[in-house]
Amino acid sequence: MEGTKPVNKKLAAALSGGAVLVLALSGCGGDDGNEKLDSWAKEVCDAVQPQAKKIEAANASIQKETSDSSKPEEVRKTDAQAFQDMSDAYKAIGSAVTKAGPPDVENGEKKQQDAVKELNSISAAYASLKKQVDDLDTKDQGKFADGLKDIATELDKLGKSGNDALRTLEEGEVGQAMARQSSCKAATGSAGVPQG
Repeated sequence: MEGTKPVNKKLAAALSGGAVLVLALSGCGGDDGNEKLDSWAKEVCDAVQPQAKKIEAANASIQKETSDSSKPEEVRKTDAQAFQDMSDAYKAIGSAVTKAGPPDVENGEKKQQDAVKELNSISAAYASLKKQVDDLDTKDQGKFADGLKDIATELDKLGKSGNDALRTLEEGEVGQAMARQSSCKAATGSAGVPQG
């Protein structure tokens, strides 16, 4: 089992980088309330919380499957399910942001559309990773390890890119409104992301 061990760990590390993406959906900020914006933030945060938990659980399952005794079939099955869950979660967050409509801020519509486009593209990227995992050859250790390595590289890229529009959406007043929502605090607190 030598071949896949370090790769599994690399996969788990790359994944935990990507999970921070959704958990960025928690601003920090002041208390000068704007009712319209607060209700928008509440709607988005309430929808994000279960999805953030789903992404966290998917991450945890991959982390767990990186033990030395894991068989390629188990790794493939777990990773495929985790990527499917992540894809679904990002899609659901995109839908929630669409449903909430543009936030009541300057350029709110553009910020909302950009964030939704980004969330949908992240969802598609995870769906594509699931397909790659499904296609891995578990009979051949070397090929399997190489395949996992490619997936870890993709994941790494995914973790580094992709949150610009989300960050833009959460700038200023939107971030402050989100920070006031207990569901956004819960979504980030549970994953151990520092809140500022």
